Amino acid sequence: MRALVLFCRLIVGSLFIVSGLIKANDPLGFSYKLEEYFAESALNLPGFAPYAMALAILACLAEVVLGFAVLFGGRLKLASIALFVLTVFFGWLTLYTATCDPHGTYAVVVNGVSEERSVTCVTDCGCFGDAMKGSVGRSLTPWESFYKDAILFVLLLPILFTALRREETMWNSKADDMVLLPGGLLLVAVWSWIFTWWGPVWFTLVGFLGYAILKRRVQGFKAEWATAGWIALITFAFTWWCYAHLPVRDYRPYAVGRSISEQKAEAKPPVNSVFLSYKNTRTGEVKEYDTSGPYPWNDSTYVMVENSNRVVEVEPGVESQVQDFRLTDRDGYDLTNDILSEANPVLLVLCYNVKKTDTGNMPAIAKLAADAEAAGWFVYGMSANGWDDIEQFKHEHQLAFPFAQGDEKVIKTMARANPGLLLLKQGRVMGIWNGNQAPSLEEAKERVK
Repeated sequence: MRALVLFCRLIVGSLFIVSGLIKANDPLGFSYKLEEYFAESALNLPGFAPYAMALAILACLAEVVLGFAVLFGGRLKLASIALFVLTVFFGWLTLYTATCDPHGTYAVVVNGVSEERSVTCVTDCGCFGDAMKGSVGRSLTPWESFYKDAILFVLLLPILFTALRREETMWNSKADDMVLLPGGLLLVAVWSWIFTWWGPVWFTLVGFLGYAILKRRVQGFKAEWATAGWIALITFAFTWWCYAHLPVRDYRPYAVGRSISEQKAEAKPPVNSVFLSYKNTRTGEVKEYDTSGPYPWNDSTYVMVENSNRVVEVEPGVESQVQDFRLTDRDGYDLTNDILSEANPVLLVLCYNVKKTDTGNMPAIAKLAADAEAAGWFVYGMSANGWDDIEQFKHEHQLAFPFAQGDEKVIKTMARANPGLLLLKQGRVMGIWNGNQAPSLEEAKERVK
């Protein structure tokens, strides 16, 4: 039984640490995912949307702290109960995601009149942020996410039952530490290898160092709470740094060095075969034909059978993660190809919503834009707002560069900041900055040499 419990603690503890750190690496992106769930057309919890960022940070803290607690053994009863509740909640959420009907509707009352609106299905639960797409190549499907939570639930049961039967104050024994610390670090390294990011390994080592010092120097309950406080402190510091700057490990398709043009070219539509049934008016025979070959569409002795259209996928299509990257000017002209093929640097000032933009950064950004244009660079603002809001924003902040409209979700993905800055050259991302760290032109030039 002891071996089983130790095995489960290793898997559960290391996975929660890595999962929490991946979310902490991109807290703003995680908050966007929570906003999708809170939408009226999803879980219908719009009152939680303003607190999405705070809830995202809290979830990151909970996962990392509880993951370490499972490995350390301190307050294991409380930790295992909390993980049990968290796993059940995530299981329910992923089941909701997996069973969502994209064709479903819900009723709302507007001005006393009932309206039917389409349900919004969150197709990606955000369990590992963009890390799955950026490392493995795809996210977990909703059902795969549910199965993952179901497996975690099963692995958590031996830990929970053991914790409920033992004293709350029981730390790891020396023998437990000899197994759980190196084993936990090894598994964290395995998950890090899968996600192509070694940050969790270094973070875990720092966490283990604090645990070793506090366990030796502080006695009783204080040591357990001091250790939990240490893990919470370093997790919050890391999360806040990523929020105030940009993700340390950028998994997004707009990461520095990625080519938007090349990623767009990778997209391929699916190859389908269309079959139609025709009836021979002389013999009464009905036969199905593949429309890619000869079929009697213009033969007067045949008539097509109504509703006989059948589509078979021969070859699945290949979607591009940047397929929705598109900029249009006020006249509706598509600027996308011009921007991606431009040999001179192109600076994009990203404001997904000008009404929510941190305007304290705009003077520095305006200066950078003016200097860039004077140096022969092209500068465009990019926003999802209507043109009236954009023009008002430009006037208020005396912005001389033109704006283009783009999809809000795409702009949020391009830079985890509002405003953000993205530097392109011939479609390749050369630099990304949070608006509160706008570089000088000389600093930006270093990126395009």
